[in-house]
Amino acid sequence: VQLQASGGGLVQAGGSLRLACAASGQGAREYSIGWFRQAPGKEREFVAANRWSGGVPFYADIVKGRFTISKDIAKNTMYLQMNSLKPEDTAVYYCAAGRTIASTRRYQSAYNYWGQGTQVTVSS
Repeated sequence: VQLQASGGGLVQAGGSLRLACAASGQGAREYSIGWFRQAPGKEREFVAANRWSGGVPFYADIVKGRFTISKDIAKNTMYLQMNSLKPEDTAVYYCAAGRTIASTRRYQSAYNYWGQGTQVTVSS
């Protein structure tokens, strides 16, 4: 499975960005997609996760109400819509694929495949 993350950029506080994670390869849609981020000097943290079919999107508390996952199955692409961005959202955002369950979807170790990351910078 290959993952290509895109859509990062520079935005002012309060603005919006939409990240995309394009999945390819055999069986790509058998895996759940997770979004993680890593800010400078900090550990990578969970942001959100969703399945290709069924399931309910799951969000970290720090982004709940501001970020939304959507998907385009025909394009094998999962999106992360980020609204009301804050300077503390500045990070490299990664998408990952894994065979996760509800109790594991927030953990990096549950994901087998990772995209290259896309930089999001929010200015104050």
